Amino acid sequence: LSAAERVFLVLDTKPDIVEKENAAQLVEFKEKIEFKEVEFSYVPGEKVLNKVNFEIKKGEIFAVVGPSGAGKSTAADLLARFYDADEGSVLIDGVDIKDMSFKSLRGLIGMVTQETILFNDTIKNNISYGHPGDDETKIIEAAKAANAHEFIVRQKDGYDTLIGDRGVRLSGGQRQRLAIARALMKNPPILILDEATSALDSESEILVQEALNNLMKNRTTFVIAHRLSTVRNADKIIVIEGGEIKEKGTHDELIGAGGLYKKLYDMQFKLSDKGA
Repeated sequence: LSAAERVFLVLDTKPDIVEKENAAQLVEFKEKIEFKEVEFSYVPGEKVLNKVNFEIKKGEIFAVVGPSGAGKSTAADLLARFYDADEGSVLIDGVDIKDMSFKSLRGLIGMVTQETILFNDTIKNNISYGHPGDDETKIIEAAKAANAHEFIVRQKDGYDTLIGDRGVRLSGGQRQRLAIARALMKNPPILILDEATSALDSESEILVQEALNNLMKNRTTFVIAHRLSTVRNADKIIVIEGGEIKEKGTHDELIGAGGLYKKLYDMQFKLSDKGA
C-alpha cells in the first residue's frame, strides 16, 4: 500500500508544461525555426541560457557545440517543449511553440539521444514503436538505412529476437542503430541528435555515423555535438559557453577565427592522438 501510494503520487502530479486550449495544429514544417532572446534557468537566478538568438532554415544541418554544462541540451529540450523558456520565444514557421498542441509539435520532431530508450520486446516492435501495424518491409528498409539489418539477421530469431530490458542483450552501437531505425520509421521533418555518438567506440561510431547521415538526408537537423569531428559538414555551427553564444559560423570559418571552437577542436584531436 505504501508503494502504491508513492506510485499514484507521481501519476497524479500535474505537469508544469501545459497545452493551451484550442492550441494550433501545425501539420507541416515549411520555413524555419527561430530562438528569439531565449532565457532559461533550472534554478531561479542561475541562467542556463541567456538571450540566445539563432535561426535554422528548413533543410539545414545546425550544430551546437561547447563545454559541458554550457546549455546545449537545454536548447534542444526547449525546442521539443520539455521545458518552457523563462523569457523570449521559440518559433516554428513564425508560430510560438507554446501556442501549438503537443501532438502537432512533437509529431514534427524525431530524437536520437546518447542514452537510447529501448523496451524488453522484440527488435521489430522496438523499431516500429509508435507505428503499430506497419508492414515488415518498411521495418526492414529502416533497419537497412540504419546499418542494423546485418546484425539483426545474425540474431537467432532475427527481427523477432527479444533484446531484454533497455536492450541489454545488444551492444551500445547496436542499440543506437535501432534508435536510428525507429526515427527513420517516424520520418520526421525536424531531427534532434543529442550527442548520439559520444558513448561509442570508434568502430561503432563509424557505423552509427553512416546511419545518421542517412537519417539526416532531406531533413532539418539540430545536432548537439561532443565530438567535433561529427559537425564538420554542418551548414551552421554555434558555440555556447556559460549560456551565451560566443561564436557562429561554418567549421572552416570557426577554425580560421582561432577562438573557443578551435581550442575545443585542437584539444580533442590532441587527446585522440594520445589515445592512438
